[in-house]
Amino acid sequence: MAGKNTLELTDSSFDADVLQSDKPVLVDFWAEWCGPCRMIAPTVEAFAEEYSGKIKVGKVDVDSNVGTASRYNIRGIPTLLLFKGGKVVDQRVGAVGKSELVKMVEPHVG
Repeated sequence: MAGKNTLELTDSSFDADVLQSDKPVLVDFWAEWCGPCRMIAPTVEAFAEEYSGKIKVGKVDVDSNVGTASRYNIRGIPTLLLFKGGKVVDQRVGAVGKSELVKMVEPHVG
């Protein structure tokens, strides 16, 4: 359920869209049935709009993209991973507010 400023990431697009990105990428691992995931979705979308041009924001539906979810050991959702240079540089698990997203991303944007 990607929005206007968020990419829908899949097992097949993940490496190109995230690992090879020239910008940091915030990835939201979520599922349709997950209440906390739906709860933070508007916050993630607003954050993507605010940081447009500085970072990319993408969403991985863990039910449809089991390969990527297992590759990054996603055990609970929502899980937010921040990638920079193809590596995970920060992460949060659970429904976090905008201030936590800012804390994650600010040290990694120019």
